[in-house]
Amino acid sequence: MSIAIARSSHQVGRLIQRFRQEKGLNQTQLAQLAGQRQEMISKIETGQGGVKLTTLFDVLAALGLEMTLEPRSQSSSADIEDIF
Repeated sequence: MSIAIARSSHQVGRLIQRFRQEKGLNQTQLAQLAGQRQEMISKIETGQGGVKLTTLFDVLAALGLEMTLEPRSQSSSADIEDIF
């Protein structure tokens, strides 16, 4: 699994969707693993606001992912978008 950079809720959502699909899970299956509802997974994957950090961490844990924070690199958001 590679390192991915995200600078917006939409980018985080797309990454979670990508990792979910790589694991062969649908939203309902991920929701069950994370102790959430399918609607919440959809909300996260579409980058909608209002998601609690605890919920996001539950989803990341269910996918076997962790979050790392570090200073921003000099590349622009457009450069990051090219990754997707």
